[in-house]
Amino acid sequence: MVSNRNSFLRGTVIRAREELLTDDFCRRLGYVFALWLAEKMNVTPDAVAVAIGCDSRSSGPRLMRAFADGLTAADSDVFDCGLATTPAMQMSMELEDADIHGAVMVTASTSPEDMNGFKFYSREGALTAEDVWQLLVRAESAVVPRRLVRKLSLIDEYKQRLTRQVREFMDEDVALPLLGLHVVVDASNGSGGFYADMLSSLGADITGSFGLEPTGRFNAHSPNPESPEALDKLSAAVVENEADIGVMLDVDADRVAIVDSRGKAINRNRLIALIAAILLEDEPGLTFVTDSVTSSGLSRFITEWGGTHYRFRRGYRNVIDEAKRLQAEGINVPVAIETSGHAAMAENYFIDDGMYLATKVVCEAMWRKRDGLSLSSLIDELQEPVETLEARLPIVQDDYRTAAGYVIEAVLSNTLSNPAWRLAPDNREGVRILFSLDGGVDNAWFMLRLSVHDPVMVLSAESEVKGGLKRMMDELYVILARDNEELDLSPLEAEMKKL
Repeated sequence: MVSNRNSFLRGTVIRAREELLTDDFCRRLGYVFALWLAEKMNVTPDAVAVAIGCDSRSSGPRLMRAFADGLTAADSDVFDCGLATTPAMQMSMELEDADIHGAVMVTASTSPEDMNGFKFYSREGALTAEDVWQLLVRAESAVVPRRLVRKLSLIDEYKQRLTRQVREFMDEDVALPLLGLHVVVDASNGSGGFYADMLSSLGADITGSFGLEPTGRFNAHSPNPESPEALDKLSAAVVENEADIGVMLDVDADRVAIVDSRGKAINRNRLIALIAAILLEDEPGLTFVTDSVTSSGLSRFITEWGGTHYRFRRGYRNVIDEAKRLQAEGINVPVAIETSGHAAMAENYFIDDGMYLATKVVCEAMWRKRDGLSLSSLIDELQEPVETLEARLPIVQDDYRTAAGYVIEAVLSNTLSNPAWRLAPDNREGVRILFSLDGGVDNAWFMLRLSVHDPVMVLSAESEVKGGLKRMMDELYVILARDNEELDLSPLEAEMKKL
């Protein structure tokens, strides 16, 4: 079961095809999670309470029941939350009337519908990859007795909290604070379909919304907020229905993308810029923690709005933990956000909650519509690249971490002899090299980093100057191809042919 780490463990999440997630395996996994949580809390397992929910995949209820059997076998209390979202599951540990110490979401997020898995949380946040790996190892030999499960209507509580947040955001005590706003919601046939009804109950027109039924079938499009196909469908629905804003959620509703009234996607750098502008308009001097592949234009935008852009590493757990660390040092960090659409706000316990962020944006759209302004006008000054590239270069050596180190060293060595290559001052992952092309300053860059999940070097690059990618990639290819024993360069070669 655990002989191949990558076959089940993807970052901090266990994922596999449904048939591999047997009832026996899930029961043992639940059992050892209860023991692990008790050890972390320095209590006995009977003092531990765990909430568990699932997305809309058909295998979810079965996996939940088996996992819950394992939890109760350890004498831990279990709250069965049924159909849920990942942010709601994290919120469960903040409920005052339910003393919950850990939460588990049965989901494979944006993976195909025939896969499923588990996301684990304690009150300290998502478990690390090493923690989850140890759960897998311990589950392999666990022997499990049997016990009982309780129900918890968590989504009702989560909806009530979001409803209260809308009223607070809008700062008015009226029955329908969103009356006059037209929102198209695409819930990807996942567990966040209730979001459209919640907005409707607050006065929003949700005509044109789709993917609201939690069927767990993803026939319409990939349930991924970064999918061009998915965003095209939402854009078309927004334009066709003359809506003010579109909101797309992934299957477990912890990731989000926005579409403006013109049908233009507000995701990746644009989404980060939007939330930064919304927050900095009220409070200058804030710091925004993002992943490492954000653009130079975003950094300038945040600075011009009076904020600070703090790039960190890929992986939403990494970004959130760094934001918490900076907060503890007295730095005002209102949000930790990845270009993938993961976002955690300080005012929401730093829960990874795309739906909460979307609600903030929806309310801003309402305010701006009343003033005759568009939502997207907030980011009109965001300078975006004219060229982008991303390539995943497989590492051919078994010791892939060491091989990745050699590649990064080779790139760094070139910066010592080539004044046109400048190491980014905020380089915190892999290597990010800045270029000043055609008289500009830091208007192009590339970054090489080891993938969070796979034995792959991820190459990302952007240029604000036409032809800049070719110039950078021609130089980089010479470095990577020289005495190359680490990488399969064919994906880069394929991308270079397009330039």
